[in-house]
Parts: sequence; structure tokens; C-alpha cells
Amino acid sequence: MENKIPETEGIKYAGSKLKILPYILQEVESLPDVKHILDGFSGTTRVSQAFYKSRYDVTCNDISYWSETFGKCYLQADKPVSYYQPIIDHLNALEGKIGWYSEHYGAKNLDNGKYPFQLHNTMKLDAIREEIDNLGLSEIDKHVILTSLILALDKVDNSLGHQVSYLSKWSARSYHKLELKVPLITYPKLGKTEVIRGDIMDTIKDKHFDLAYLDPPYGSNNNKMPSSRVRYSSYYHLWTTIIKNDQPKLFGKAKRREDTRDLVSTSAFEDYKKDKNGKHNALNELEKLIQEIKANYILLSYSSGGIITKDELIDILQKNGTLIHSRDIDYKKNVMANMKWTNEWSAKNSSNQEYLFLVKK
Repeated sequence: MENKIPETEGIKYAGSKLKILPYILQEVESLPDVKHILDGFSGTTRVSQAFYKSRYDVTCNDISYWSETFGKCYLQADKPVSYYQPIIDHLNALEGKIGWYSEHYGAKNLDNGKYPFQLHNTMKLDAIREEIDNLGLSEIDKHVILTSLILALDKVDNSLGHQVSYLSKWSARSYHKLELKVPLITYPKLGKTEVIRGDIMDTIKDKHFDLAYLDPPYGSNNNKMPSSRVRYSSYYHLWTTIIKNDQPKLFGKAKRREDTRDLVSTSAFEDYKKDKNGKHNALNELEKLIQEIKANYILLSYSSGGIITKDELIDILQKNGTLIHSRDIDYKKNVMANMKWTNEWSAKNSSNQEYLFLVKK
């Protein structure tokens, strides 16, 4: 793809769409009457950022706290970099201290287990996170600074890109010093934006969009990958804790939040179980969303490794609109392929495709 895309920013992420952003923008730019776009499962908001910087009005929706924080940072920052830089400088200058994060997530060595960060960085985290709450920041400003903190932590972590297990030896980047930088904010604002943390079915009830971009969680179509573990709240539980700073009850070797247990943190779009007619519950949920969403166009992306098959996707899309265009994008496996419990089958499934469907309702 030769068309230039806007610069976006984000963390290591299992569902990242960074590499297919040119294809997504190309599909939308082919439509002359699109101004207001819904990014229904916004994740780290890279797609929302690209839409926004391409001068579309954007509604950004996700159920996660960290997605809301990224959205408010990248789509709603209302001050220039020069305002945030002194705050960042002040936080970087703080002396580290032992606190809750160091007690649970930091270590000098890995003799007694695996940890996501080295102690010198969790000590900085403890000092910085406490100070952020003491600064009296506005809501938007706080989201900008929290985004900066998460981006910095992501650059010094000891993981494969998720927080369900950690590396048995310190990664090279984990030795680096935690250093905050002002996020890649856009100021002054380019258009209208709305950032929603909520269930997609609630978000669409009373709203109409020119186009809805849908990138639902996929689950897995491989029975060697435990579907109950395919929970984004589990993958990034630490980001939730840092945003809320609520010192939750923890469980397991990865010290996940209690509210991310598999039986608690579930998504209907990842449900591998089937109904009495033999259809996956995930398929039923996606079809319900497509039926109920009020949009002139739907742009759906989905992975060949997901629960729902390509033929099933085409079937429900054609039942609920006119399929204008579809493409299969060869896509090098993202961080999902490196997750510990997928190694058994990832070598046999090295080819991965991203499906992109454009539908007129």
C-alpha cells in the first residue's frame, strides 16, 4: 500500500491493526458521504486515531478502562505539548520508592518467580502514580499523563506483549530506565469526538453513524488454545490497575486482578459455545450487532484464526446489507502467536489472514 497514513501511537497489543491501517482507510476514503465514524471495539485506539487525523468525526467505544484513557488522550487532549511537558519533566525527576506496585510486580532478580518489571522501574511507577493523583489534573489532562505512563512502562516490560505470563529471563528492554514522554496528541482539535467506555450494544441504541468500523474480539477456532483465556481484560490487567489505582485483590502467578477471572471476565464475541442449532454464540452476537446497528455502511475486520468462519461472516453480512467489497490481507501473526499457550499450534498456522468486508446497509 502506497497511500500515506497518519502517524498513530500505541502499546504492544494482541489485536493491533497498525499494519492494516492503509487498507482500512482506503475502504473508507472510497465512500464520498462518510463524515461520522464509529470505532466500535477501539482497543488501543490506533484506528480511531487514524480516522480522527484523517478529519472524520469519531465515536470511540470499548469496554476497557485503558481504551477509554487512550481515547481521551489521543482524541480529546485540549492543550498543547508545551503544557504537558513540565508535568512530564516533574514526574520523571521523582525519586523512586517502594510501594504497592513494587511489592507485587517488581523484582531485582527472577530467582523466586517471573515478574513484569525490574524493581528500579516499579519504584519509579510507585512514586509517579502516587504523584499523578496529587497534581489536581483535569480529567482529560490526567488521561494524557496516564497514557504517557503506560507507554513508558510498555517500553520496559518483561513480557511477550501481554500480562498473563512473564519471561523467565529479563528482557533487554527491562533494564532500561522508565522515562515518560508526552504522547502523540493532536492540538488544536480537528473535529468532533466522543469517547465511550461501555458495551457496544448499549452504545448503538440511540445513535446513527455514517460508517461503523467493527473489529470484535475473535476468540480462537483452534481447540488447542483455551478459549476461556482469550480475554483482553486479562491480557492487560495491569493497565487497568494503573488507571484505577485501586490496589485490587490479586490471584495466580501473573497476579491478575480478581475481576479478570475467566468466569467473570467474558465476552459474548469470544464465546466458543454453541446454541441448540449448532451455531456459535459469538456468531449470533455478531449478527445481532450488525442487525441493530444504525449505520449507512459497516466495515468489518476479522481474523482467519477467529471462531467465526469467512463463509459465516459473508452469510450474515449479505443477509443484512449489500456486500460492496471484501479483501483478504496476508498478515504476519501478531503478538497472539507468541503467547505461551499458542506455541503448540502457531507453527502449523503460520499463515494468517485478516478479512475486511465493506457493507452498505
